[in-house]
Amino acid sequence: MKLRVILTGTTGMVGEGVLLECLSNPEVEQVLSISRRPSGHQHPKLRELLHEDFQNLTPIADQLRGYNACFFCLGVSSVGMQEPEYRRLTYDLTLHFARTLLAHNGPDLTFCYVSGSGTDNTLRSRQMWARVKGETENELRQLGFRQAFMFRPGFLRATPGQRHALSYYKYFGWLYPVVRGVAPKFASTLVELGQAMLHVAQRGYSKPILEVPDIVAAAKG
Repeated sequence: MKLRVILTGTTGMVGEGVLLECLSNPEVEQVLSISRRPSGHQHPKLRELLHEDFQNLTPIADQLRGYNACFFCLGVSSVGMQEPEYRRLTYDLTLHFARTLLAHNGPDLTFCYVSGSGTDNTLRSRQMWARVKGETENELRQLGFRQAFMFRPGFLRATPGQRHALSYYKYFGWLYPVVRGVAPKFASTLVELGQAMLHVAQRGYSKPILEVPDIVAAAKG
């Protein structure tokens, strides 16, 4: 099955890494990047749709038809943010986006959501972000997609040549081999994350929540 992918977050490190894997994979037919700013990448497969307000998709809704996978890599840091605002930019935004895609593409679209290691879908965590992410995961799984996968990456190694690596990465990126060596359950590459998303969209996976070891395993196909 050729993939027609809707991708968010391409101006961030995770989304850009996933974009590079999509563009290099022959099983991907088309990528629609939806973001507020251009990704800086050009490719025959890539179409960019610039849209400012992700809480209101009505102006672009008709352009979201005809896709069979969504890789939702958009996210914000909770640092310095109160729970109502973080919830609006995480839970509300993500669910609105997912419901719109479900309405325009039906349940056969595979929805892949980038959450994070430490997310708590029991909603008992003392960490605000972990509860909000957990509730977002829970709702996505109940929304009506036949396949909805929650990805929980930990320490990520950027793909060489990325333009949108996080600012701190240039100071701490060298630690990746150390973390992978001593704590492999918490470290993976963006290549593995992108490959894992592509593989589960085509072939499924044995469980809906993919922790780091699952991401590494799924990346191998």
